[in-house]
Amino acid sequence: QHGHILEVGQSLTLPPDDLGSCVIIDAQGKHLTPGLIDAHSHSMIMGGVNEGTMPSTAMVRVSDVVNSETDNLYYQLAGGLTTANLLHGSANPIGGQNAVIKLRWGAGPDAMIFAEAPAGIKFALGENVKQSNWGEARTTRFPQSRMGVPVFYENRFTAALAYQQTWQAFHDGSNPKRPRIDLELEALVEILEGERLIHCHSYRQDEILVFLRVMERFGIQVGTLQHVLEGYKVADEIAAHGAGASCFSDWWAYKFEVLDAIPYAGSLMHQRGALVSFNSDDSDLARRLYLEAAKAVKYGDTPPEEALCFVTLYPAQQLRIDRWVGSLEAGKHADFVLWSGSPLDTSTICLETWIEGVRYF
Repeated sequence: QHGHILEVGQSLTLPPDDLGSCVIIDAQGKHLTPGLIDAHSHSMIMGGVNEGTMPSTAMVRVSDVVNSETDNLYYQLAGGLTTANLLHGSANPIGGQNAVIKLRWGAGPDAMIFAEAPAGIKFALGENVKQSNWGEARTTRFPQSRMGVPVFYENRFTAALAYQQTWQAFHDGSNPKRPRIDLELEALVEILEGERLIHCHSYRQDEILVFLRVMERFGIQVGTLQHVLEGYKVADEIAAHGAGASCFSDWWAYKFEVLDAIPYAGSLMHQRGALVSFNSDDSDLARRLYLEAAKAVKYGDTPPEEALCFVTLYPAQQLRIDRWVGSLEAGKHADFVLWSGSPLDTSTICLETWIEGVRYF
C-alpha cells in the first residue's frame, strides 16, 4: 500500500473495505524474492563513464547524466533488477560521485534517483589509475606507479583536511574571510565526515591493504571494495575494517593484475565475515544477476538462501539502503520479483518485476 509492504506471511487478511481495490496475484508454485540490487553498474549513464583528465575528479556527478531512455532498463527489469548503483569509471584514483537509481522504466532521470540512498563516490587502484598500457601519450599524469597511488590519496585528503579547517575557522569567527568553495574538496570533506561512501575499484591484495591503511589513518571507513578479485587473500583484514566486498562471480584472465582471481572468492570472503555481493559491471550480465548468485552455491557451497542475499540484502547493506530495500519485510519498499521457479535454477525465468508496488515488467 502506497509503495510499501504492509505485511508478509501466510493467511493474511485485509479489511473488507480494501478488498475491492486489491490486486491479487496467483503465485501458486512460483517463487517470490526481493528485487535484485546491482552494486556496480554503468548501464544507465549517458556520454561515457570516465572523466579521466585529472587524477581526482570528485566534483563530477553521475546523477547529471542518468540515461532514462536506454533499453537496458527494460532488459534488466526482465532479469528481476530493481536497484542499481551507477558508478563513474576507474580511470582516476579519485573518480566522480555515484547515483543509486530505481529502474523506473518510463520515468525521467530525476525520478529514477533513489532519494533515500546515501551519497557515494568512485575510487580506483591498479593498472587503470597509473595508466598502464595507455600509450606513449599518457605517461605524464601523476601517479604513474603503484607507489604514487597511496601518496596521491594522502595528498588529497590532507588538502581536504586543510579546507575543512578553513571553513571551520570561518564558521566559528576566528577567520572572518569567507573561503572560496572548491567542489572537489567539498566531496572529499564529505568522505572525511562520513557523509559519502567510497566504492573503490581494486584487484590486488597488496593494493587493497595499503588503501585500507591509508583510509584508516584519516579515520575513513571504506563503503565497498569493488571487484576485489584478490580479496580472498586478505578477507580477515577486509572484514576487520568493515568494508563491503562487491565482486565478480567468475571473471578473470582479462588483464595481468587479475591473474590470481578464483571463482571461490565470494564464498571465501563471506565465510571469513566480510559483507559480500555479486555485481555486474556490465549491462548484459546485469540481466542475469540471479544466476550469478547461484555460482556462490556451486563455488564454495554457500547455502542457497545466503547466495540469494549476494544480490539482494547484502548489496543493500553495502549501499546503506537496507532500511528500504533488500528483503521482504513490513515497512520496506514494495520491490519484489515473481519467478517461475527458484531464481538459482538455470531454467527459471522472471515473470514479473515490481518497484514500490508498481509493475514495471
